Amino acid sequence: MANTPDPQTSIPNTLKAMKDQFGREIDYLRISLTDRCGFRCRYCMPQEGVLKREHAEILSLEEIAEIASAAIECGIRKIRLTGGEPLVRKGIETLCRNLKQQPDLHELTLTTNGALLAEKAAVLKEAGVDRLNISLDTLRQDRFRYITRCGDLSDTLRGIQSAEDAGFCGTKINTVLIGGFNDDEIPDLVNLTREKDISLRFIELMPIGEARIWPKSAFLDAATVLQRVPELEPVGSDGVAELYRLSGTAGTVGLIRPLSHSFCRNCSRIRLTADGMLKPCLHSDMEIPLRGLHGNALTEAVKDGIFRKPSQHHINRDGISGTVNRLMSQIGG
Repeated sequence: MANTPDPQTSIPNTLKAMKDQFGREIDYLRISLTDRCGFRCRYCMPQEGVLKREHAEILSLEEIAEIASAAIECGIRKIRLTGGEPLVRKGIETLCRNLKQQPDLHELTLTTNGALLAEKAAVLKEAGVDRLNISLDTLRQDRFRYITRCGDLSDTLRGIQSAEDAGFCGTKINTVLIGGFNDDEIPDLVNLTREKDISLRFIELMPIGEARIWPKSAFLDAATVLQRVPELEPVGSDGVAELYRLSGTAGTVGLIRPLSHSFCRNCSRIRLTADGMLKPCLHSDMEIPLRGLHGNALTEAVKDGIFRKPSQHHINRDGISGTVNRLMSQIGG
């Protein structure tokens, strides 16, 4: 863990390198476009869904673009659009085009459950989205229906194929690893990397929101993947993911381990909620209001959020110290 900063340290007037108070360079912004979603995934939101906000309660596309521009001015180089489900947000294609006009934005990506992707993939590609992350927790229809409460596996599989047909490369498939639910599918999921040039990433379930009351048996160490598929060979890392590969395959398998191997010291991201709050850390209740700010005031607020990013989270299988008042769907993951 990094040393605690001098309490007398003040926020510098300019953060050219965009480092937080612990010396980490922050260049990645995740933007939640909405907290709504067509699914009701059991670890993400309650069965009745989230409390529906009035349209005026969430950021307009113009406000999102303005905040993104300020963040890019502060050194953000990668933006990921998330939700809820970002593809339910009307006008998302226009927002993508506007963001891609920013010359200092190096990468624009999007995370989706894939249900609407078959009809949107080609448009998103044309609008400038560089890469997709698609959530897929199981390859069995009955389990897919159970975990999403209302989803159809075939829609997501069509979305994955449509992304490939539209020309997306480097697609990442995100699988939340859940003991007693999908751990017996680990070999089948890994085998997807034999067929396609994708990165199948197993993410440790986190005790946030609905999952906080789940039994400890649901929270598996991602090392379980290596135990079930011992022929996986390490091939480096990609951001927070440890990468492995089956011999002779084009795709990779990633392990993302926020519980068993905290990667806070290398975290480079901040988050923007759909209602305009900047969250320096997923697992912290620290929120900085950005809505209504413009020009230098907005830029300084973003700098403030970057500088105040906590040194680490304090979450583990037994829960989280303090209280995170938002569901995962309301944060943007």
